[in-house]
Amino acid sequence: MQVSFHLRQDKIKKSGLIPIRMLISAQGFKYFKVISGIDCKKEHWDERNQRVKSPRKTEAYNYHVEYNKKLDETENEVKKLFRYILLNNIIPSKEFIAEKLDNGLSSINLSNEFFPAFDEFIEKGKNVKAKSTLKKYQSVLNFYEEFSEFTGYPVRFDTINFDFFEQFTDYCFERKNTLNNYFAKLISVLKTFMNWSYERGYHDNLEYKKFKASGQETEVIYLTMEELMTLYHHKFHNKKLSKIRDVYCFGCFTGLRYSDISQLRPSNIFEDNLVLNIKKTKTIAHKIPLNNFAKEILKKYNGTIYEPLPIISDVKFNKHIKECCRFAKITTPTTTTRWIGQRRIDTTEPKWKLITSHTARKTFVTNSLVLGMKEMVVRNITGHKQEATFRRYVKIAEDLKKREMDQAWNNI
Repeated sequence: MQVSFHLRQDKIKKSGLIPIRMLISAQGFKYFKVISGIDCKKEHWDERNQRVKSPRKTEAYNYHVEYNKKLDETENEVKKLFRYILLNNIIPSKEFIAEKLDNGLSSINLSNEFFPAFDEFIEKGKNVKAKSTLKKYQSVLNFYEEFSEFTGYPVRFDTINFDFFEQFTDYCFERKNTLNNYFAKLISVLKTFMNWSYERGYHDNLEYKKFKASGQETEVIYLTMEELMTLYHHKFHNKKLSKIRDVYCFGCFTGLRYSDISQLRPSNIFEDNLVLNIKKTKTIAHKIPLNNFAKEILKKYNGTIYEPLPIISDVKFNKHIKECCRFAKITTPTTTTRWIGQRRIDTTEPKWKLITSHTARKTFVTNSLVLGMKEMVVRNITGHKQEATFRRYVKIAEDLKKREMDQAWNNI
């Protein structure tokens, strides 16, 4: 069964507006339904995405935001109905679809089905969860739907048991080559969702609480002080790469996440520090001291259209910062180890391939500790909440100091 939207070309109004019609296609029938209260001009309809486009600046507002929201909601409701039909082995008909859509979905208990309830779990989290978290939840939901479709396992609240866990484990490691850390995340989100749905009375199955999945600690990828200075002083012929490098180095000199750097405004910047609200931890008026390198970068863009810093999307940023590091010849062979079940996967690549926006924060923490800053001060600047996470950086710094000591004293 599929749902799509199109303009009803045979019902053009005198104003030039055309109604939008929904088409539900299934084996044996097609069901059409006009979406009430929504119409648009032909030139405002995006056939590929099946949504209303925004008007040009010279045109009057066409309510594309409100209309698309209603189309999204309608599509989600229909997809919930599809899942209900699938999970309950119902043979759909045009009359069944019409009755459910005309009378609303309250006549069927969607909340007591696993996948529709997972949709509700994501929807209810919109006001209390970060967008990135909700995006991860949606990816996890998609993963479980693919598992059910591929294996034929009936994923319901009452079937989340050890048989499910074993089949899901085999599917992840043998079919999907899922890394242990992501497998642990899949199980963690499942348990969070099952707790949420249990509290709402959607099921009384507690077998999921016995599921165990632990990930492995991964390597901390960061730039050494020498590599950082090499990147910082590199002369790029491409202005775009120069800007990308500056933003990345600013993160290396302040410990800020890219999500917080992208939200910086001139009002956050004072003579010797930054004062801002941290997005991830929701910390208010967090103060970060500015060293001379960070000040120099801010000064470069002061009074320009990029003030305080030139920002692009994180996806493009992660692509281009790799280019920057490649041109700066940050090519130290770096080995990473990952696990798929009991299979160990070792990969060695030049370091530039492993650099992302988040390695800037790791670079700040590691080099600050190596330079002798107190752990408590560094942790206060970065706002790390978990002791175990921060201890990884401390261990690296201590290992580096010992290596320096050995090289200095043991060669006399």
